[in-house]
Amino acid sequence: MKKTKIRTIAAALAAAFSTSSTAAFADTIKIPAADNFAALSDRFVKEMLVLNPTTASQAGYHKHSDATTGKVIELDAVLDDLSVAGINKQKDFFRSWQKRFTAETPLSDLGAQDAADWRLIDDQINLQLLDYDHIQNYRHNPTVAVELIGTALFQPLTEEYAPKEIRLGHILSRVEQVPRLLSDIKAYLSNVDPIYISTAVEENDGNIDLIENTIGKEIPKDSPLRERFEKVSPKAVAALKDFSAWLKNDLARRPHDRSWKLGKELYDQKFRLVMEVKVTPEELLRDAETNLKAVRAEMLQLALPMHKEWFPKDSDHKELNDHERENLIVNEVLRKISDDHCKRDQLQQTIEADLEGIKKFIRDKQIVSLGDRDNLKVIPTPVFMRGVLSVAAFHSAPPLNPQAEAEYWVTPIEPSVSDAKAESKLREYNNFALKWLTIHEALPGHYVQFEHLNNIQPVRRRLLRSLFANGPYVEGWAEYIAQVMMDQGYLDNDPRFRLVMRKIRLRLLANTILDVKMQSQDMTDAQAMELMTKESFQTEAEAEGKLKRAKLSSAQLATYYTGLREWQAFRKKYEATAGSSFDMLKFHNAVLDEGPLPVPVVETLLLTK
Repeated sequence: MKKTKIRTIAAALAAAFSTSSTAAFADTIKIPAADNFAALSDRFVKEMLVLNPTTASQAGYHKHSDATTGKVIELDAVLDDLSVAGINKQKDFFRSWQKRFTAETPLSDLGAQDAADWRLIDDQINLQLLDYDHIQNYRHNPTVAVELIGTALFQPLTEEYAPKEIRLGHILSRVEQVPRLLSDIKAYLSNVDPIYISTAVEENDGNIDLIENTIGKEIPKDSPLRERFEKVSPKAVAALKDFSAWLKNDLARRPHDRSWKLGKELYDQKFRLVMEVKVTPEELLRDAETNLKAVRAEMLQLALPMHKEWFPKDSDHKELNDHERENLIVNEVLRKISDDHCKRDQLQQTIEADLEGIKKFIRDKQIVSLGDRDNLKVIPTPVFMRGVLSVAAFHSAPPLNPQAEAEYWVTPIEPSVSDAKAESKLREYNNFALKWLTIHEALPGHYVQFEHLNNIQPVRRRLLRSLFANGPYVEGWAEYIAQVMMDQGYLDNDPRFRLVMRKIRLRLLANTILDVKMQSQDMTDAQAMELMTKESFQTEAEAEGKLKRAKLSSAQLATYYTGLREWQAFRKKYEATAGSSFDMLKFHNAVLDEGPLPVPVVETLLLTK
């Protein structure tokens, strides 16, 4: 009976993943193969982190013992090697490990949980090799290096893995290596689209500020580290300033024929490896465009009663065609709702004030279990990340140190931003939209899902699933659970919140359309702006920020809707199977306890238990 069940799960898992060409599961499970996979996968991940010490810091992997020499490497003191030789070493590493997993731990020999991990590894290797061999983001996008530097210097400040003096010493070691890294990448950066250059320069200013102000202020004048800081920081800052000048005055003036656009062939390949589900870009696009029309119609019905109340002297505009009527009535109601927003210097405080009420609602409605760790901190988005994170983001506690700080980043409105642009952003992120934002990024969204992930055992599996987290699972959960909060009556079913939530759904659909059409088709900037402002009711400021993000990223904006579709389909199937015994709290806990695998894989693991 047990073997038969394992065979069933294995076959279903093979179908659930859509990207690997490896043969389907065999009928027999060999225990030694499972032990071998545990050892190999653990070694693979840790050796990968040695090659990527900034990622190692984020994962909480601080010391590595070299199996050959026995030497202990302090990874937090090392800045990544982005030289040509270092990149080639990464390529060789992934190719050799892919062959090794196939030869030594064939998929056909593994049980369900190990098979899920094997496929994550294989997809991640294929994604890395696609980038190194064909997309070559490292060669054509300087923001890769700029953001890596910022992350490398910022992470040891926020995680207390060692006494502060030691962590500051690690940071200074990385600061000292900044000129080396920048010199290495200048040797091969070429054929760069202007948007990458302007963004890299903007984010690089954040790195300079991080060294001169944030790190500098952490080191007292009487500290033994002060002399070292005064020695290494001027060289690093000079190298960063020189790099920005080189980007603007040299690289930007060179001829280039390479666009930020991936093109259909590369986009399709990346899409398949990122989504890890059986949907094509064309199928997702058709679904998104159809749903956009349906959600707009739903918004009109929500808006009509409010419009009648707030604009009693207006007609219901039945003389207009359906599309024009939707635009006029919904826009008028949304503008009225958007009047309720915080002041430009109160974004973070407003978000912090919402957290306790959201927690209480989650507990009262038994939506999902909240963990024992009270480690969420709301902080301003690091300056070096504000080029791509114009509003907010979540930064989880390291999987190897789950007690550490988890961060909800909120991007402040800079004093240099005009009052008109600030007002545009605040109206987009009015007090109802901010509540959705906190639900998505923190509770019961990303923070809660990563708190569940950080309880997974064994630790090697937790680390692997955290590093290789499936994007649609992660972003889809945050959107799905926001819908659950609304359906459960959050804010007493306030129609203003419900209408804002439908607007957020339009944004989700527009994100998908933008990603597919801009990266693989021929959507223009004007068409993109019209989609966002005219069809999706977004403010100009929000649309401009999203247009930039659609160019800086690829196959990411589509993860939200891909994941939402998967989560909704899974919930429907699970609920039908459970019937009257369905328990929402148990369901949500169970799916989160598996960690961020592709949703069809989680479905298979749970429905075949």
